[in-house]
Amino acid sequence: MAEHSLLYPINAPERTSIKLDGMWRFRIDWDSCGEKEGWQSGIPGHEMIPVPSSFQDLYTDKDTREFTGDVWYGTEVFIPATMKGSRVFIRFGAATHRAEVFLNGEKVGEHEGGFLPFLADITEKAAYGCSNNLVVKVNNDLNEANIPCGCTITLRNGRRMAKPYFDFYNYSGLQRSVYLMSVPERSIDDIDLVYHVSGTHADIDYSVKAAGGLSVHLDLVDEDGAKAAEADGYEGTISLDDAHLWQVRNAYLYTLCITLSDGGTILDRYSMEIGIREVRISGTDFLINGRPVYFRGFGKHEDSDIIGRGFSAGVMKRDFELMEWIGANSFRTSHYPYDEEMYRMADREGFLVIDEVPAVGCFRSTSNFLDAGTGKGASAFFAKETTPQLLKAHLNALDEMITRDKNHPSVVAWSLLNEPESRDESSVPYFTEVFSKALELDPQKRPRSFAMEVSSGPDTCRCHHLCDFIELNRYYGWYIKGGYEISDAEELFRNEMDKWEAKNLEKPFIFTEYGGDTLASEHKLPSVM
Repeated sequence: MAEHSLLYPINAPERTSIKLDGMWRFRIDWDSCGEKEGWQSGIPGHEMIPVPSSFQDLYTDKDTREFTGDVWYGTEVFIPATMKGSRVFIRFGAATHRAEVFLNGEKVGEHEGGFLPFLADITEKAAYGCSNNLVVKVNNDLNEANIPCGCTITLRNGRRMAKPYFDFYNYSGLQRSVYLMSVPERSIDDIDLVYHVSGTHADIDYSVKAAGGLSVHLDLVDEDGAKAAEADGYEGTISLDDAHLWQVRNAYLYTLCITLSDGGTILDRYSMEIGIREVRISGTDFLINGRPVYFRGFGKHEDSDIIGRGFSAGVMKRDFELMEWIGANSFRTSHYPYDEEMYRMADREGFLVIDEVPAVGCFRSTSNFLDAGTGKGASAFFAKETTPQLLKAHLNALDEMITRDKNHPSVVAWSLLNEPESRDESSVPYFTEVFSKALELDPQKRPRSFAMEVSSGPDTCRCHHLCDFIELNRYYGWYIKGGYEISDAEELFRNEMDKWEAKNLEKPFIFTEYGGDTLASEHKLPSVM
């Protein structure tokens, strides 16, 4: 199993997934001495913290909340003797922004990037049939060589501080579920699905990635539990004459069951819910199953009281309830891929998702939301010494995101950057490589775009030609000409839209951010900003 094979954890006769969520030991490494003092073999003290959660808002002490550097997590993991003979992994839903993993004091894995899963292979290092000491060192520094971008400074009192180039809080820690997993030596590692819809007829092209030289069988089961179709082989096409299509706010999910066998012996089984739908763009229309759709929804954040960016099923349920109540049918995962459970819920609820890689802050400014509107910060961001490292991290996160999310019917587009600098010539080769990689990685060839702030305008942006549709973040009347100047803001807004229209791009436009801020209970007549 490749490290980036990110199939959702399931239980089956041949594979096991045990969630390790709960209270873990926790220690802040104030003096960066943890590894030197051997914390990888056991964290000193008795402090406990919930996993998943961000660590910041669980504490009242300001130095703890604002801590930048290494924090350590630890727990005891009983690894059943029945797992011996399989491949065994610890799977982290995310560790923000980088992690090193130790089992019984020995390093077994590391990962850079804070919003996507990774595996630590412990097959050879695990002690089976007994308890094992699992320790994770998590670091939340920001820099210009990893996404999201920012910098880390040292204050005069010696404390370090993260300075994001983005306008949301740098929550961090083990913010998503952790699993102990076992899979067979010869296993199903991944599957690619591509849909072709014509009326009620559907063809599903599939490609199973698994150990070679074996038998592969697929069953497609409908929501009533009846077999709708089947196929054999690592690659092929499943055809349905009367397919139940996945529609916007009217989802239908089949279960695809994959069996890997050698002769009459089953080696591995994997089941997943899928939705049959085709996504494409025709002119200015965004089409789902050949029908135009209008995106009504939000660019939301994945955070809540107390647990920060830690995943909460209750918060997720409430978010969907409120989105449905207001009549929404979509959201953009601003500004990072969300927890997998959000996509599974979106699949079931029939929501459209614009999935965004965590490439935010590619604009050197700690007040990006204000500076972008004036053009400040446009200083050849993609022509620095760190650019090759940044591009490598960006492409890796893109690979991980598409590998994880490509089979969700809810995911209908990729957003490849948020509010980057795109006026300098140096942005063109960088963007070109990112856009090309997204097309290469996605079997379904979904539409691609990036969210543009106002300095990326019709006359200034050098990269909008790469987009299959245009994402605009516009705050006329708020950051630009706010308050009593709103009449000027309207004129500026209309002038810009006229310029976009004059370019005759023949592409859909989506306003991914707009509007003015509010503060509940604060009202005044006459109105003031």
